[in-house]
Amino acid sequence: AHELGISRQSLYYIPKLPAKDMILKTSIENVMKENPAYGHKRIALELDVNKKRVLRVMKLFSLTVQRKRKKKPEKLEDIGVEPMNIPNRIDGLIVVDPNVVWIADFTYLSFQNRFVYLATVEDLFTRQIRGWTVSVRHTADFVTEALLDALSRHPKPEIFHSDQGSEYCSNLFLETLARENILPSMSAKASPWQNGYKESFYSQFKLELGHPDCYETMGELIEAIAIQIHYYNTRRIHTALKCAPNVFEKRVELNQLTMANQKVLSV
Repeated sequence: AHELGISRQSLYYIPKLPAKDMILKTSIENVMKENPAYGHKRIALELDVNKKRVLRVMKLFSLTVQRKRKKKPEKLEDIGVEPMNIPNRIDGLIVVDPNVVWIADFTYLSFQNRFVYLATVEDLFTRQIRGWTVSVRHTADFVTEALLDALSRHPKPEIFHSDQGSEYCSNLFLETLARENILPSMSAKASPWQNGYKESFYSQFKLELGHPDCYETMGELIEAIAIQIHYYNTRRIHTALKCAPNVFEKRVELNQLTMANQKVLSV
């Protein structure tokens, strides 16, 4: 050992790290069981552990997250349609309060050899899903119902942002915004990255929901969607917020209340 430059003590040393890694591995597996789409960053936040250590242990024990995403199909009815003369009002806008900007989009779910559509309305600042609806048709009524669902439970926003899909460009939808004195905002045509918040939400949402065909009826699927949205709002850690949207919103409300009280006391 001396000739090799190795101390005698090191030959008999039993490292403690593998034991700690095994404990962390179990904790990681428990988090992944409840939150199947969590990557190492969200797992680290959940466990309050350094993200690099979590990533190392996940690689060590081959703990991987299944990420199978499908490309959103192009809607034939939107091809060749002239773009709307509605600007992108949120481009470069810094939002620091809830209910300033809501963003919207819808996605498709393949269910029993047909498509089911899910539309959601999200607050840009808190990332909370404000309203949603499910339909077997993607019509103007469909996306308007999601907006009305959000308005029935939350204060109206100043700006409502969407893509230039025919549903959001419809007279019904735009007239609903006008009646509520909400300014419409739209991404440039064929520019999905300008509404990237929703693209990201749906890709993760589908992963966590699982394949719709595991549900026997439409009612069971809708119930699963409701549960998943509740999980997203109340428990799922959002990487940008470092907590769930509802938790973040409550913190914002508390901070605003504290600042208001301090302002009153200082007068």
